[in-house]
Amino acid sequence: MTTETADTAGSAEWCGWRDATERALYGPDGFYTRPGGPGPAGHFRTSVHASPLFAGAVAALLCRVDTALGRPAELALVDVGAGRGELLTGVLGALPAAVAARVRPCAVERAARPEGLDPRIGWRDTLPAAGSLSGLLFANEWLDNVPVDVVETDAEGVPRRVLVRADGRERLGDPVDGADAEWLARWWAPPLGFGVPSGAPVSPGLRAEIGRPRDAAWARAVRTLRSGLAVAADYAHRRADRPLFGTLTGFRGGGEVRPVPDGSCDITAHVALDACAGPSAGLLTQRAALHALGVDGRRPPLALASSDPAGYVRALSAAGAAAELTDASGLGGFGWLVEPVGGACAGLLSGRTVCGPAAAPGR
Repeated sequence: MTTETADTAGSAEWCGWRDATERALYGPDGFYTRPGGPGPAGHFRTSVHASPLFAGAVAALLCRVDTALGRPAELALVDVGAGRGELLTGVLGALPAAVAARVRPCAVERAARPEGLDPRIGWRDTLPAAGSLSGLLFANEWLDNVPVDVVETDAEGVPRRVLVRADGRERLGDPVDGADAEWLARWWAPPLGFGVPSGAPVSPGLRAEIGRPRDAAWARAVRTLRSGLAVAADYAHRRADRPLFGTLTGFRGGGEVRPVPDGSCDITAHVALDACAGPSAGLLTQRAALHALGVDGRRPPLALASSDPAGYVRALSAAGAAAELTDASGLGGFGWLVEPVGGACAGLLSGRTVCGPAAAPGR
């Protein structure tokens, strides 16, 4: 994407990527909020759409939360960035009846409630009140769609805010300062020159996304719970492996496209989950998380093909789906940010590790 350094004509059309993305995704005719649109499943494939095993794993995690909380009379299940309610529908179908009877499922989604959705599922466009719920909050590929600003180093290596028009044309704005500069210095140094020795050369054309809005959005989501567990699953990177040229991109109709903030495509960027994490949080890969919840890609024993051919075919299909969800070079490489609220749910997922370099986008 070509970035211009000067253009004074039509300056009112220019704005940062955060504002442009907000309008393009969530405005009156936005990519996600447009009436009658197909929803995320019409343009990209997430873990939820890949296999019902994913919803089954979330159901298993909810059961662990339920047990840890002492099986409360009402057990919250909040899906943030719920799309068309596919994950909640799948989880409700996978839960034991005794647990499902106590679950209060709630979708948080800025698009309108889809027709025909299970009436048990509540639907709202904002998060519930802080401290109002006990249970599991799950955000699958939500944070990557929380709009962020983009910065790029100019010819002298100075990080400047990237401005963009609705047609996708870019130019460089003012140098980054204040809280945004502090965030970059802490969480994206040193590729952009923050934290490097004074006078050290910094290459032009390096890019980064400022993740502060995502940190704040996640903190607000966690505060929804008075007790329980909050989980964010997304494609992510860590401080030691930040990409030199950022990750901003677009998706439409199942393929990656140039990000143009006109409402015609999804606009997304990988998440600095380590920056979002609170002091009690842990980071895992999706592969490790799903393995801990009983999802793996092991093939069924060949002997089953003789004793139960139909069962063998079903088990083989499930193994293939599990292998896709846990593939370390694909969906399995996603990061899971796991944050307990209160002591009861600490340690519900074993094998915590810092998530590795970002996998290829799963969209």
